[in-house]
Amino acid sequence: MDWLRKLLHPTAGPARTGPLDARQARDVAALHHLGGFARGWDPGECAALIADASVVTDGVFAGKASTPSGFAMSRKAADEAEILSIVVATGQRGSGLGRALLAAHLGQLAAMGVTCVFLEVEDGNVAADRLYRHFGFREVGRRKGYYPKPDGSKATAVTMRLDLA
Repeated sequence: MDWLRKLLHPTAGPARTGPLDARQARDVAALHHLGGFARGWDPGECAALIADASVVTDGVFAGKASTPSGFAMSRKAADEAEILSIVVATGQRGSGLGRALLAAHLGQLAAMGVTCVFLEVEDGNVAADRLYRHFGFREVGRRKGYYPKPDGSKATAVTMRLDLA
């Protein structure tokens, strides 16, 4: 796990990370709605995902807050995982919480035996692309017309991969 510690820089303030449970489904849904996705998840969907044994959900908490400022959610299958969503609250972006969250989440996945992580990010999402590449994710494919946009157009998804082992 030394590689994760090397990548993690201090945040603007103290941050804690840890697993989330179904009691925080409303918080996860609210954060997901802020993520700029064409369709946000409702609390019931979030509760079902969090309760799924193949899903790993971690949160990041700014300071002494009891409500998460962000979350990362992945689905495991054998020794692989796919990041389903990672979101940091709008007012907290750029503070290092996303980096702390992703470092903790990848560490959790590695501790569970995951050796390869995949994700998709909208082409042109510079901040997310920068974060993922900082951790060593590399582009492995593209899906044209994958993400629906509010104006009715569709954006390309960039598929990325990170080998943990």
